[in-house]
Amino acid sequence: MLVIPLSTFTPILYEKAYYMSTPMTKTKPNPIDDVSRLIANVRQDPLAFARLYDLYSTSIYRYLYSRVGNQADAEDLTGQTFLTALEKINRYRERGRFKAWLFTIARNKALDHFRKKRAEVVLDVAEIHTGQNDMLANLIQSEQIQELSALIRSLTQKERELLRLRYVADLSYAEIATVLGKRKDAVKKSLYRLQARLQNQLEVKNV
Repeated sequence: MLVIPLSTFTPILYEKAYYMSTPMTKTKPNPIDDVSRLIANVRQDPLAFARLYDLYSTSIYRYLYSRVGNQADAEDLTGQTFLTALEKINRYRERGRFKAWLFTIARNKALDHFRKKRAEVVLDVAEIHTGQNDMLANLIQSEQIQELSALIRSLTQKERELLRLRYVADLSYAEIATVLGKRKDAVKKSLYRLQARLQNQLEVKNV
């Protein structure tokens, strides 16, 4: 079995911008990069995995940090996620869902962490991206941040996970469906209803 130390995958995570409260720069795959080609390269040369790490490490770290709430555990779980992905890369079947596959691994690492250690932290509104042009983004850009934070703290764990995957991990509806083992339409409907409920609750609070 290929054994690579976790430190191989963690140097980028020591950048302050990754875990300060200010919004972090997201790293998205360059259109020039073809993920299928990169995966094929990794199967020939494990060192080529560094490019996949560069593409996805920021979003994986953000997601894990939003769940565990501290730098050290988030870094360790990020390293574990990419190590597992590298070890299992030959089992991955290309269906255009590599990011979802990677986040499934990260989510399982977080669940294992909670079984062994501490409870999950509450999602912080400051960690949510506001790039999407949707209901929740509009609420966050309003002056109701404090009220919205309180409402999010009252959500169930499953509801907060939906928000994390959509707004922290920046996954598409199809990718979230893959991670959660649900249909895309069901995920989209659940998120829409959740956002509508938050909006209605905010309106009631401010009547």
